[in-house]
Amino acid sequence: MSLVSSPAPHGRSPLHTVQVLGGGSAGSSAHVRTLTSGLAARGVRVSVCAPVEAERTYDFAGAGGLHVPVPRSAEPAALAALRLACADADLVHAHGLHAGLRAALALGGHRIPLVVTWHTRAHVEGVRAPLLRLVERRVVRAASVVLGTSTDLVDRARTRGARDARLAAVALPGRRKPAEHDDPDRLLPKVRAELGATGRPLLMAVGALERHRGYDVLLDAARVWRRLDPAPLVVIAGEGPLRAEFQRRIEDEHLPVRLLGRREDIGELLGAADLALLPSSWESRSVLAQEALYAGVPLVATDAGGTRELVGEAARLVPYGDAGALADAVVELLEHPEHRELLRGKGTRQTAGWPTEDETVAQVLSIYDELTQSPLYI
Repeated sequence: MSLVSSPAPHGRSPLHTVQVLGGGSAGSSAHVRTLTSGLAARGVRVSVCAPVEAERTYDFAGAGGLHVPVPRSAEPAALAALRLACADADLVHAHGLHAGLRAALALGGHRIPLVVTWHTRAHVEGVRAPLLRLVERRVVRAASVVLGTSTDLVDRARTRGARDARLAAVALPGRRKPAEHDDPDRLLPKVRAELGATGRPLLMAVGALERHRGYDVLLDAARVWRRLDPAPLVVIAGEGPLRAEFQRRIEDEHLPVRLLGRREDIGELLGAADLALLPSSWESRSVLAQEALYAGVPLVATDAGGTRELVGEAARLVPYGDAGALADAVVELLEHPEHRELLRGKGTRQTAGWPTEDETVAQVLSIYDELTQSPLYI
């Protein structure tokens, strides 16, 4: 696959792409930085429409792009700024459902191809669910190509009316090949001591304290683990609206669980962990799952969304919502170090097949060339 952009339509060179971020997940923002760096290095002019706080964190300008400050809003002023930024674009690429809707509104009837990468699924229930379906249909039908980060998102886009939906090659930023591990059983004593996990197993989960993350099920499972000797310590790195509820349960039920809040040292925490836990009701390409396999940390995850597609046989998968199955899987791995070692070996082989950042950029650039050379947009 060529890594060099074809000439832009109408004789314009270099190709000008506008990346639209809604200020959503860290994963989508990191992905846009990867694309910005890779595309700019290949001679593509890249503008990134994103909130100021996203630029501060991800430095799109430092990656070779032009940052255009556009707040995460559908208000007329924000749409006007987005419309102006897209006026001379050869192609617009929106990341996430919210960004896709704003980009579709900003483009209006202009014959500029729109690519939408669907990174994750909104967790909406009740009276808001029909509205979500309407937004999904509006976005995927406006897009020239929808890139889903998991097969179920590709299928969902097709059921909503996408004319062209494909599986996205999304690399974990900063990872170009599987990491080498001289000592997969390494523990970081200082980190463990600071957490209170000296002399006991350390289990780690990462993610916002929201219902769909499955932490209520995790706390149910912790009732079993508190009877072990020594009882493992479960740490959850993340913040969210359910913190008070979870903290009350931890205290009332004397659960061996600590809520760490937001942390900037996830890599160190994960490197010190014996097991990583992913109890969510749905995931696409979980960053935690990828980091755990790269780090050689055995993973126990729910068999939901795109997780099986991502990890294959390199993790212990359990049904979502089954606290007993989650508890049993953890106990079994803690009691059998040879089973943990087997998962590490499978993880190394699994990560070798994941896309690199170069492959991610190559796929996107190929789609850009395909669309900008299409008679529909020339």
